[in-house]
Amino acid sequence: MKRKSLLERIGDVMAGKGFYIVLFLCVAAIGISGYYLISGFEFGGAGAPVAGGAQVVIEPSPSARVPEVRATQTPAPTATPKPTAAPSPNASAAPTAKPTAAPAPKKAVFTWPVKGEVVSGFSLEVLAYDETMGDWRTHSGIDIAAELGTSVLAMTDGKVESVYQDDLMGTTVVISHEGGLKSVYANLAATPAVKAGDSVSTGSVIGAVGSTAIAESNRVSHLHLELIQDGKAVDPEDFLP
Repeated sequence: MKRKSLLERIGDVMAGKGFYIVLFLCVAAIGISGYYLISGFEFGGAGAPVAGGAQVVIEPSPSARVPEVRATQTPAPTATPKPTAAPSPNASAAPTAKPTAAPAPKKAVFTWPVKGEVVSGFSLEVLAYDETMGDWRTHSGIDIAAELGTSVLAMTDGKVESVYQDDLMGTTVVISHEGGLKSVYANLAATPAVKAGDSVSTGSVIGAVGSTAIAESNRVSHLHLELIQDGKAVDPEDFLP
């Protein structure tokens, strides 16, 4: 015999007594619901709440008003303009100075201190015989023949450095010139025409030809002339015209 499934057995029950059981349960549920509904109207009356619990109703007071808050707009601060400095009436653009070329150095002009023949030349390497001293020696200048009392002139512009009496060369005048040059005039007359510190120009009279140089007394009347460049004796004829 074939066994029925669960669904088939439930269907048989519903087809038989089960139908009446379900109908009974539905009627019972409706009756219970109606009972509780009627009981609620009898005990609470109309408007009574079905479920318990206190209800609090807050009514607003007619005198209590919420103050109205109005936002006051604060005006933004205005910027105060800064005063501008007025241009000074005296302020003016300074003119640009044009560079000026440096003046060219003045070229020294030389002249012969006396006019005459060179009787003894410049000699530092070759010994020359000295008639007065009777020996052979160097000669650091030149001897220019000239009569006693002949005016002696400054070779070029300069300043008198010293005036003195030399034991061998007699009355001597030393003049400083630009460029480290010095001129020495010896065998002058006892009293020269210049003194130390005097400024002289080319051709200025500084003294006269004399006979005060003992070391050259055996020679003809003459001027002994020396030229010193940066401390070293040089040939005066290299500078004279």
